[in-house]
Amino acid sequence: MGISSAILFETPPDLFLRVFRELKPRTEEPRIQVEFKAFANANSSIRLAEGILLVRISDVLQPAPGPILEALAYLLLGKLYRKPISKAYADRYRRYLNSKDTRRNLQLVRQSRGRKLVSEPKGTHYDLEAMFEELNLQYFHGLMSRPNLGWSQRASRTMLGHYDPSHNTIVLTKLLDSATMPRLAVEYVLFHEMLHLRFPVEHRGARRCVHTREFKVAERQFTGFERAKELLKRL
Repeated sequence: MGISSAILFETPPDLFLRVFRELKPRTEEPRIQVEFKAFANANSSIRLAEGILLVRISDVLQPAPGPILEALAYLLLGKLYRKPISKAYADRYRRYLNSKDTRRNLQLVRQSRGRKLVSEPKGTHYDLEAMFEELNLQYFHGLMSRPNLGWSQRASRTMLGHYDPSHNTIVLTKLLDSATMPRLAVEYVLFHEMLHLRFPVEHRGARRCVHTREFKVAERQFTGFERAKELLKRL
């Protein structure tokens, strides 16, 4: 897909208007307003209200080259109007987000703007710090530095745990901090998140590989792996 040099001289509203005309050629053109906002991530949103197309983009993307903003325009407008968009635009946009400089900038933004709201690691039934040290000794020879640990403030069933590298924090859903939850299941979720410290996300062009082959091999070393998976399925 060729990239026109004219893109370099378009303002963001003009760029979005051009893409709108291509996707909706027989529709009355709205007034387009593009704002760069101090988000804590590379978030973007779009909505149409009272004839105004309001686009909000993370200010991390403000210095992005024209072709990157063009790709974002296709992705946002395509989603808004349910229009099929060439995969080349998604590929172009993901490659930019996965570039070393962009990832570094996003890391700094998350650290300075983002907040991590978690409860203390010692829950009602399980102490994450004590559990971490036991798993650290058993599977990592006690060599893993302990990150921040805590329980989520909401009992999520869809996200049992996650590791946030920007704040060096492992969070487990407080749903697991229950007398009815077998310890094996809680240990497995914590172990899984500890592996994210051991095997960081890999970026390969437009791809973002969270669970590498090495990650999956190490995960199966957990004693009671299959049993823990079965227990968690019941959630």
